[in-house]
Order: sequence, then structure tokens, then C-alpha cells
Amino acid sequence: MSATTSTVTPGPGAGPLQRLIAPLVEPAIYDFWVGMVNPAWSWSRALAKVVERRVEAQDAVTLVLKPNAHCGKVRPGQHVNVSAEVNGRRTTRSYSITNVPGKNGLLEITVKRVEGGKLSTHLCRDLRAGDVVELGTVFGEMTLPAQAKGKWLFLAAGSGITPLMSLTRQQALQGMPLDLLLVYWAKTRAELCFVPELRALAARHPNFKLQIVLTHEAQTLADEASGLISAPQLAELVHDLSERQIYACGPGGFVDAARSLTKDVARGFLAEGFTPSAPAMTADQTAEPTTVRVQLRKSGRALDLSSGTSLLVALEEAGMSPAAGCRIGICRTCVCTKHEGTTQDITTGDQDTEPDTQVRLCVSRALTDLSLDI
Repeated sequence: MSATTSTVTPGPGAGPLQRLIAPLVEPAIYDFWVGMVNPAWSWSRALAKVVERRVEAQDAVTLVLKPNAHCGKVRPGQHVNVSAEVNGRRTTRSYSITNVPGKNGLLEITVKRVEGGKLSTHLCRDLRAGDVVELGTVFGEMTLPAQAKGKWLFLAAGSGITPLMSLTRQQALQGMPLDLLLVYWAKTRAELCFVPELRALAARHPNFKLQIVLTHEAQTLADEASGLISAPQLAELVHDLSERQIYACGPGGFVDAARSLTKDVARGFLAEGFTPSAPAMTADQTAEPTTVRVQLRKSGRALDLSSGTSLLVALEEAGMSPAAGCRIGICRTCVCTKHEGTTQDITTGDQDTEPDTQVRLCVSRALTDLSLDI
């Protein structure tokens, strides 16, 4: 039996021999056979073996991953797409790196189980040391400048602590040169991650201060407060807000509130929300959804999809599995070419009528019949 050859480009860890024989290799066949020896080996795919699993908090685990040579460089504060097979279907989501990648090459992600979340439940409950996941796109702009100076304020809510924990650990390894205040909101103490380590860092470094805020429990310790983010709360907890550069991460509503409360006061503001903010509804967004015809050029299929949801969700409900990651318009994994038709950004309300433009499936919906390069 003969196999067709492939011209797939070897990954970033490829050596001279691999680049030389690349035109003669079928990657899928190669991966099958080397996977029998070591499941983390591959021709070009970035795979990572779980080498440690530890419970971090209620419904949250940290997975220590050992990537193969095809994983790209990851900086503290960035995110990576993680894929695994769940019930026979490949599922991808984005997770923040929580450690500071170093010479040992290990990466850590801390996963909070989301109710109804297929991949988060699998990673939290089922994955064990020795299992393998696939790593994809690395993205994220919330990294610290090489020569960061001055006073900084990290605002974290829930799982938003993960990229900020990576940045805090980076600062700790450098001797905490910045004047850094971390304010960390969680519903209950049981949901707090990394607190023993953070308290130890605050005790060791005078430049680092930790403030925990509980929204569903009363404060009992000196570094605790209670209540939702508000102007009076920030005024009480951050006495020098006007002197600080802010990084904020958490649910979309939290990020929007943080931005609104500090935009005219703080020295600077950068944020990432891991759930989309509620968009302002335009007249056509409040209209009854219609059915549109979507031509998929690569697969040769034509589907009738609802205009009332994102293209990503609509395609998945129709049985398709387009590439996706963060699902909130940040990582661009789901970007594809729209050849014809009109789409609308569901976060801004902006419409795109131009042919042959790039659309993010996760935050775009169809307003008319479309032609997509899928």
C-alpha cells in the first residue's frame, strides 16, 4: 500500500535531517508509529505530557506539562490553546500559563472546572500524569516590558488570577523590582488559588502587597476585604491609584467595571476578559433571528444557519468542528476568510460587507447569506 507524501513544514524544533526528509514523510503516519513508542513524539505537532497534577483550590487543578520540541516560546502572562479528545471529539480551549517558563522547559496551566465545560471537566477530573494534550497557538499581550518601572496594580477576579500569577512569579524571580499591589477577588476562600505562595511572597518582599477580596464571605484576616469592585472599595484599598499602571483580568463584566472606575485616574490600563462583555444591542440584533445560507468552500457543503448566534456556535450545532480557542475574539484561532456576504461583530455591533475579509467566527454572526473559506 502506498502513501501520499506531504509537504507539511516541520515544527520549530526540527533539525537539519527532519527538514531534509520532510518532502518524503506523511506526518499522520509518522505520528501514529512514533506515538506507539512515546505519545508525546510527533512530526510537527506541539504535544505535551502531563508530568504532575495538583489540586490548587475547589474545582481547580494545576497541570505541569512537558512539551515536545515543537512548542513555541511562551512568555509570562500569555495564553496557549490546549486540545484533548473528549468523548471522541477534539475540544480546544485557551488557558493561561501560570509559571515562568525556564530551562527545564515545563509549562504550568491552572484549570478551573466550568459547569458544563467539556474540556475543563476533562482536564480537572480525568487527566492524569502520563496523559498527553496538544498545544496550539500562543497569544496574549499582557506581558511586562523588559524594563518595567514604577508602581503597578494587578486586578484579578476568579480565574483571572492565572496570567497575573505568572507575572507575579516572574517579578519574584527578579527580586520584585516593581512596587506591585495585587488585589484578588473570589467568591469564597475555597476558590482562592495560590494564596499560601502569594502570602509568602508578600512577607518576603516589601515591594509586593497582596489584598484578597471575598464577594460571598465576610473578611476575617488582615489581608482580606469583602464586596464587589466599586469606587469606594478601590479608594480604600489603593491609596495611590493615580500613580499605578494597571493590568486587569477576569470576567468581562469585572474588566469593564475596572476600566470604567480607573480610566480617568490610573497611569495606564490593560485588560483581558475571559468571558465576553455584554454587548450593546443594536436594532438589528434585537430582531428575530433568521436563517441564512452559508457556503463552505473548502468542504463543499452548504448549511442553513441561524443569524441569532455566533458563526462558531452555529457551525458547531450543525456538526462542524472549525478550529477555535478562546471563543471570545482574542486568540484568532477561528479566523477565516469571508468571501461574500455581511457579518456583524456581536461585541461591537460593527458590520462587515467587504468581500474577501478576515472574520472571527466566535464573535461574528451572519446577517446575510455567506461564503466562507472552511
